[in-house]
Order: sequence, then C-alpha cells, then structure tokens
Amino acid sequence: MDINRIFSINNSDEFEAVALDVFQFQIRHNPVYQTFCTYLGKSEETVHQLRDIPFLPIEFFKSHQVITSQEPPEIIFESSGTTQTQISKHIVTDLSLYEESFSRGFTQFYGPIEDYCILALLPAYLERKGSSLVYMVNDLITKSQHPSSGFYLHNLEELHHNLMELQKSGTKTLLIGVSFALLDLTEQFPMKLEDTIIMETGGMKGRRKELIREELHGILKKAFGVTTIHSEYGMTELLSQAYSKGHGIFQTPPWMKILARDTEDPLNFQPEGKTGGINVIDLANLYSCSFIATQDLGKTHADGSFEVLGRFDSSDIRGCNLMVL
Repeated sequence: MDINRIFSINNSDEFEAVALDVFQFQIRHNPVYQTFCTYLGKSEETVHQLRDIPFLPIEFFKSHQVITSQEPPEIIFESSGTTQTQISKHIVTDLSLYEESFSRGFTQFYGPIEDYCILALLPAYLERKGSSLVYMVNDLITKSQHPSSGFYLHNLEELHHNLMELQKSGTKTLLIGVSFALLDLTEQFPMKLEDTIIMETGGMKGRRKELIREELHGILKKAFGVTTIHSEYGMTELLSQAYSKGHGIFQTPPWMKILARDTEDPLNFQPEGKTGGINVIDLANLYSCSFIATQDLGKTHADGSFEVLGRFDSSDIRGCNLMVL
C-alpha cells in the first residue's frame, strides 16, 4: 500500500479508490477485521464501492488487538475510562503516519504550526498515560517553537498571565483545553482575548455537569470575549482529527470522511441532514482499521461537513470528544 496516496487525495473519486485499496489491504492482513467481514458475508469479491465497506464497531478496540501489521508497536494509545469500563487500546506500529496526519490536518485548517503559540489546558489527559491527544499537542507545541508554548495543569494564574502578554503582543495563539478546565479558567480569570483561538476538546470528564454545546460555547464566548469557540473531534482509535471553527460544524481533512449509518439498520446509511450513528473512514489508520462505527450520533451535510449530536444511550461513557445532549 503506497502511503503517499493517502495524503495526496484531491477529490471524492480518488478518496473512494484509495479507500477500496485500503479495505483490500486490511481485510487480507487484519485478522479481527477479516473475521468481522466474513460474518457479514463481505469479502474482496463483494465490495465494489465505498458504501459496501463494512465498519468495525469501535467496541472491538476494548476486547481485541485491532492491527494490520506484523511490526512491533511503537506506542499503544489508551482511552480514558472509569473503574466500571474497559478501556480501548489502539496499537500503533508506525507513529510517522499519526504525526503526518495531525500535522497536515492542523496546517490545512489553521496554517503553519510555527505561526502559533500553543497553550494546552488538558489536566484530564495529562493525569493518565497513553493519551493520543497529549502526544499530538506535545508535538504541535514542539513544532511551534514559541517560548511560551506549553502544557498547563493547575497553574491557571500563570496561564492567565501568559495569555494576556500574548494578547498585548498580538501573537497568534491557540488555547486548546478540555471543557471543565476551560470553565475553571474563565471563572477564576475572566479575560478578553481578541487574537486567541479557544478550542475545546471534550466534555466534563466527570468533573462537572455536562452541558449541551450551545450552552458551553455561550459561556466560553462571553468569558473569553471571542465570537466563536473552535472544537476538535478525534478519538483514541483514530489517527486523524476533524475541526470545527464554530457552531459545531466539523470539517475533515481529505483522507477522512464521515458517514451516518441507520440506527435501526447499521449496514445502511442515512441521507444528508438526517441523524444517525457516526461512521468514520480514517485512511491514515492504515495499520489498524480505517473503517470504524463509533457510538456517537450525528448528521452529515452536502459539503462533507458534519455535526456531533450526542451518544447512543446504551454506550459506555469514555473519553472521546463530545458533549452529551
């Protein structure tokens, strides 16, 4: 499989051609995915178009080693969880694919990383091992090369001071934080930040009452003095991210696509604008599984964008990026 093809996709036809090749590669070399497809009566001979490809339920990452490689893992990313839930494990045998994906994705939506000072307020993620989000943000911080870029745990006063200094100097700044920590910051240090992108990346992690997106973003906009709140949509089991620059409308990079499956018939898909289960195609996830049926609910739009509207009621609470409706 030519990795360069994944990051050279320019249109839907090219996406479908690469996706079908990735499917063939993974059904041959991923025992878990191969067995799953066999139970569904799917094979290389029966899959001829994008919508024929089976999507592996994300729960398999909790109980199986979902891997399409004989190489030893370079890292194992783990989801957050509680004592009552089993965590997901994403075995990554080629970290360069992840680094290429998140670097290209960020640059596509926000421009060169080195143009920014990146401040990360991610206590729920820093307090555990194996976070793919922490790995990504740490790499972005390093590549930004700004002396004030870095992680913040409980030192909110220092973060507030740095944000105000960056504001005075007109520095392009990205503050990426988990929702409950951003609320903690705004309550202790309300401030007006005209040149700062505020990006939330997840719910309350059991630290606060869950809020619907509109309410959370309304509070954050007022407290930070900004017109929009950005969001990141990613999860442990993926190697790519989607971004929203406001109003909860997410866009994907060219090697990632969202489909909404019928909640009553998961092998069929919902039309644009109708709510269904979110299926993710992440072609960068070459050596794991690129076709994943998540437990998120959402809907797609004609321009390829999508919204996240909540979760299936029966699903476990775990640390992927969403806020419950």
